[in-house]
Amino acid sequence: MLCVGLTTVDVSQQVAEFPAPGQKVQSLGVHLAPGGPAANAARAVAALGHRAVLLTALGGELGGFARARLHPVEVHSVGTAGPALSMVAVRERDGERTVISRNAVGVEVDVDVDPALVESADVVLVDGHLGPLALWAARHANRAGVPVVLDAGSWKPVLDDLLPLVHVAACSAAFELSEAELHARGVPLVIRTRGPRPVTWSRGGATGAQPVPVVEVRDTNGAGDVWHGALAVAVAAGQEVDDAVRWANEVAAVRVRHTAWDWVEELGRWRDSG
Repeated sequence: MLCVGLTTVDVSQQVAEFPAPGQKVQSLGVHLAPGGPAANAARAVAALGHRAVLLTALGGELGGFARARLHPVEVHSVGTAGPALSMVAVRERDGERTVISRNAVGVEVDVDVDPALVESADVVLVDGHLGPLALWAARHANRAGVPVVLDAGSWKPVLDDLLPLVHVAACSAAFELSEAELHARGVPLVIRTRGPRPVTWSRGGATGAQPVPVVEVRDTNGAGDVWHGALAVAVAAGQEVDDAVRWANEVAAVRVRHTAWDWVEELGRWRDSG
């Protein structure tokens, strides 16, 4: 599995309530770990027992910190820019989170990458960050016959060129384009997550929906990223759409039941439990 895109370093603070403007609050706990859509997806893939390769930008001291903590993910870095520092506040009573991050703004990447990274993958997952890199990976994947899964959280300029190369677009509820618009741009399978509401999908005129497990939510940060990683694993396994979505929903439910401190280990235990 090749995950292409953004890595951040997340400073996660657990709070009783989000602060009002100008207010100071004392956190209940703080955790520092790699984050970002592609990196979280890769960590989930590895925790689920699959080979995970991450193509991202990890320069500078923060890059070294993130790389050391991404093991056993196989990391390949392009360019010299470091990962963005993301500030995350997670509300204790319901796991809701708020995030401030620069993401990949202003980051330039070198796309002189060995195509074998793509050709040896069973699925390529792109998040649209580091646009030239995402486009390079998707083009090589199409030439090699490797399925491309898009984590479509929000609109990015590269999507005009990227969407015709995508086989599965997994969209957030807030993503700007409708299912019909995505199909018109050449995407065969469109899936949309809707928080705690059922996940819907459409392909070739057929539609479906899968409910989300009802669990006690402790931390929603990165849950969508983990969901995308699980979906990519299911696509690689050739699962039918309903089965793939159901599996991803179950994996994401494990994520939200745990915190930034322990979700990777708990996902591995869940996998081992069958």
